[in-house]
Amino acid sequence: MSAERINPAELSPPTGFSHAVVATGSRVVFLAGQTALDTDGEIVGDTLPEQFERALANLLTALDAAGGTPADLARVTVYTTDVAGYRAHAPGLGLIWKRLAGRHYPAMAVVGAVRLWDERALVELDGFAVLP
Repeated sequence: MSAERINPAELSPPTGFSHAVVATGSRVVFLAGQTALDTDGEIVGDTLPEQFERALANLLTALDAAGGTPADLARVTVYTTDVAGYRAHAPGLGLIWKRLAGRHYPAMAVVGAVRLWDERALVELDGFAVLP
């Protein structure tokens, strides 16, 4: 994939995301929402950072299985039941992102949700990637 990350000077500087990503490639991978489920279908972690790490790892596992890498991510949406908590943990979540996915930031959004599919889930990530 070729990805051009665009961050216009007219917008506030992005932190942990890109304002726009122009992606060219031959395959698009749509990634289903991933929560902090383990292989037994149980939510792992009691805190938002713990669940974010597992949900991101799950998303990246699905991407890897489709033949992609974190650099191929063009868009990720984060759904959380606690937007204030997400903002409070943002620096640590950024470190988790960098450790697991590197510094190739996709276009991103954080959306508040009343609840997610699993009542114990605090965060869910979905997205799409463009592969070469």
